[in-house]
Amino acid sequence: MSFENGPVLVTGAAGFIGSSVASKLAIMGVSVVGCDNFNNYYSTKLKFDRVDALLKPVKVPCLSVELADSTQVEKLFRDIKPSMVIHLAAQAGVRYSIENPSAYLLSNIVGFGNILEACKTHAVSNLFYASSSSVYGNSTKVPFREDDCTDNPVSVYAASKKSNELMAYAYSELFGIRTIGLRFFTVYGPWGRPDMAYFSFTEKMLRGEEITVYAEGKLQRDFTYIDDIVEGVTRLFLKTATIVADKLPAAVFNVGNCKPVSVLTFVETLQEVLHVKANIKYLSMQLGDVEITYADTSKLKKYVNYSPNTELKDGLSTFSEWYKGWV
Repeated sequence: MSFENGPVLVTGAAGFIGSSVASKLAIMGVSVVGCDNFNNYYSTKLKFDRVDALLKPVKVPCLSVELADSTQVEKLFRDIKPSMVIHLAAQAGVRYSIENPSAYLLSNIVGFGNILEACKTHAVSNLFYASSSSVYGNSTKVPFREDDCTDNPVSVYAASKKSNELMAYAYSELFGIRTIGLRFFTVYGPWGRPDMAYFSFTEKMLRGEEITVYAEGKLQRDFTYIDDIVEGVTRLFLKTATIVADKLPAAVFNVGNCKPVSVLTFVETLQEVLHVKANIKYLSMQLGDVEITYADTSKLKKYVNYSPNTELKDGLSTFSEWYKGWV
């Protein structure tokens, strides 16, 4: 599948979600070019391994580009002339945003602003971008709906993602760029991020090390398997790419599993699939944490006839098999 004006640009293509989305699109026949800044927030080896395993076999190039540098972004757009952009690059991690907020301002706000400007300058009319369930803050109104109030972020990461949605709306209104925000809910699976609980817990449990669980394990998360995320993104991409008359000037969609489980239940499931007993250290709730994330995906279902549905045990089993083969 090709577009008259050029390939689809996937930013953050060496990242967890970006590598999987870029690979899936290429397998579907879409012409894809990826980019990443390959920063060292976590192991760069994992990023290069994703490129080798997921992108190179389907001939997706992954260029080294710093999106916070407007000159590099302008050159990228000028060189590849993208027809559409799927912007998945971001500085991730709620707790790290408390320790190092400047990294989030630079990557998530300045970098995103540069992408919006480049889309405007180069007449890219369709932009997808990663938002987050964190924009809902510590809301107790569940499940979370896209039209809920998101004015009370409890971390710098959440604030940066809320800012992205506001910036996207403004550019849509002012310059006619169709923007679609993707509010992802606790994504997990093969090739995931080492800073995420399921990854670090697996690593420590297999080593016999202690794991830290906050708020007595009562916090609930809407764990969403990577393949379900990719399916939701690609369905939205295909519909938006082919139905040009569809009026979605600035939309957001929840992409989540709709089945929150407590962190303690999550640990119990991980013990079951790893056949290892966890040594748990309990600590109080941390700054930036929220009590629950819970996606209402009726909007996604209505628009592309899809809702994520992978059971946690199945997803963790597949992840554990991948992890044992990767380390």
